[in-house]
Amino acid sequence: MRYAIRHVTRFEYAEPAAFARCNLRLKPIHWPGQHLEAYDLSVEPGGHTYPARAEAGLAHVLRLVVPEPARTLTIESTATVMVDRGIPVPDASDPTLAEIAAAARGSRDMSAASPANYLFPSPLIPIDEEIARWCAQELDPGRGALEAGIELARRIQREFSFDPTATLVDTPPHEAFAKRGGVCQDFAQIMISGLRAAGLPAAYASGYLRTLPPPGQPRLVGADATHAWVLLWCGAERGWIGLDPTNGIWMASDHVLMAVGRDYADIAPIDGIVLGFGAQKMDVSVDVEPLEQVSA
Repeated sequence: MRYAIRHVTRFEYAEPAAFARCNLRLKPIHWPGQHLEAYDLSVEPGGHTYPARAEAGLAHVLRLVVPEPARTLTIESTATVMVDRGIPVPDASDPTLAEIAAAARGSRDMSAASPANYLFPSPLIPIDEEIARWCAQELDPGRGALEAGIELARRIQREFSFDPTATLVDTPPHEAFAKRGGVCQDFAQIMISGLRAAGLPAAYASGYLRTLPPPGQPRLVGADATHAWVLLWCGAERGWIGLDPTNGIWMASDHVLMAVGRDYADIAPIDGIVLGFGAQKMDVSVDVEPLEQVSA
């Protein structure tokens, strides 16, 4: 499936912001099963952009500097992405969780995609004993990695409520877990915390869901915004497998991966500093449309 993606972020400042410097991670990465065909970025009222290095994780990072005072700042990112990713099927030959943990600990891969980078707690996703015990019910070491991963994702989807009022962007995993509610970021962080507590390599994935589902299928929770899910490394042959605990499904043709990191701090779509005072308002809109429907 080929998708046309439009991601618009608009900031409004009560008083003119004298200066802004932002890190933009809006350009989807190349990843198995997807290919970036075209990308464009526009900024109003304008500014200077410079390529920057991703300090952690896998992301295209662009630094934006707006040197002149501005009351509004609009960042529009557009992309065309081809996604050809099937639904994974668990198999009796899949490595067990114990084998995955051992292979990750022994990995000598030094790249940003190395499973060894995603074994340990990170600043926003600590190990939590209560979360670890709850997740461990699905993570028997002798269980096949794909089977265990999807069952944990489905359990989170069943037992937690999607509630945008329950949490904030900086709510730690243990608070969302106690409330049994939150948004996609919370569910991804809870699942990652439990997987890492079991010694398994788990990464935070940021990206998009298609806006409208195929005919006859329900709309996925988390569309019309940036979405978060989990990548579980399932051995050298299977590689990284995506699991969406918000919807209880695999990462497949409806998901477009934008960036991969240890947690949200590594791959936030936009972060940085603004010099000014007064209130700030931010609005975000995301559209992910199949080009077949766009051209019909």
